[in-house]
Amino acid sequence: MSVSTKPNHIGRKISRIRELRDMKQEALAQALGTNQQAVSIIENSENVDEEKLAQIAKALGVSVEAIKNFSDESMINYFNTFTDNVVTTGSIFANNCTFNPLDKLVESYEENKKLYERLLEAEKEKISYLEKLLNSK
Repeated sequence: MSVSTKPNHIGRKISRIRELRDMKQEALAQALGTNQQAVSIIENSENVDEEKLAQIAKALGVSVEAIKNFSDESMINYFNTFTDNVVTTGSIFANNCTFNPLDKLVESYEENKKLYERLLEAEKEKISYLEKLLNSK
């Protein structure tokens, strides 16, 4: 039994572009003024109306045509041109990173630390409340 995928599934293309842009569904939803569930529905839809597609393209920072013509194969070819340029030109600047991974790690650590502190505070409040209940009996 062979399973073939439809090459023009717009929702999947939106999803892949969003992932390549390192954007979560929640962020795209916020940019569109909707919720994450609506973005999930769009990404599972084979077709998207032109007006909504234009809004999504703007939020993703690409053109409508880029979404319609997107393919993983073209992305591989696109990125291969960078590595080909490095080999042929000897330039180390053809593939420069747009963010510092260490900054991302520190940012993630700080967010986790804040979350842990909020959870710890909530647990302390629960304990205090339960102790108050026990002492009042």
